[in-house]
Amino acid sequence: MTSDPIVEIDHFRMDFGSTTVIQDLSFEVRRGETFGFLGSNGSGKTTTLRALLGIYRPTSGRLLIDGTPFDPDSALRLGYLPEERGLYKKESVIDVMSYFGRLKGLDKREARRWSMEYLERVEIADKARTRVDKLSGGEQQKVQLGVTIMNQPELLILDEPTKGFDPVNRRLLMDIIDEQRASGATVLMVTHQMEEVERLCDRIILLKDGAARAYGTVTEVQEEFGGLTIILDYAGALPESADYGIVSQGGGRAILSVDNGADLAGILRALIDAGMTVTRFEPRRRSLDDIFVEVYGDEAGE
Repeated sequence: MTSDPIVEIDHFRMDFGSTTVIQDLSFEVRRGETFGFLGSNGSGKTTTLRALLGIYRPTSGRLLIDGTPFDPDSALRLGYLPEERGLYKKESVIDVMSYFGRLKGLDKREARRWSMEYLERVEIADKARTRVDKLSGGEQQKVQLGVTIMNQPELLILDEPTKGFDPVNRRLLMDIIDEQRASGATVLMVTHQMEEVERLCDRIILLKDGAARAYGTVTEVQEEFGGLTIILDYAGALPESADYGIVSQGGGRAILSVDNGADLAGILRALIDAGMTVTRFEPRRRSLDDIFVEVYGDEAGE
């Protein structure tokens, strides 16, 4: 991965009538990284992607891909997976995929071969001649992802790629996205699945009400929101202390919150000196799930 940006958003503002949806948003996606674009519903994520791809004209600011505004005739190979599926639903899966393969520069035979290999990979090869509208939502999403990646894009933009998937299929699609990254693709991913972000993303931005609430590596964002949590398994009475907060306790387990830089060894020693039997003392950074809930509050339930 290099520091050379492939996507640049610079002082972007988007108004719809008298409503400001995006206000002075700036960030970049570096070539070769996987970037998480996070936010609750209505925070402006899809609006930003549509402006980046020339679907919306920004009120002000610059949105660049590979140094220039979006150009569908650019030499840069780009794959975009929208949140809404854009497949021809009355046609068979193999015909739809072959058609899009031809549009992306593959010849007919190559497009069909690639499509069948991909359908085998995502375990729906038996549906190759099934009409798209007869597939489940998850199966349609698999086809849509195949259409998106079949030209080996240099930049892959994914809007909720695993929405509605069960854990097994979510892991399968995450593996495929990881393979794209390993082959050199830059991935810009919108998702609400924080475990996907922690597993895949090099850097993230949290968008709230059209503005950046946090921006940086996963670790930097965790540190920005402060503190660690300690998972404590114990027997005895857990004393209160100015050195930690008790987030929850019960059944011989407690979750403690401590500041960055806290004397963890000193806290453990004090607990033992207070007569507790400690069988687990596991410091962790705050999870992105916790941070997401803090930033978006009730909106996170959407």
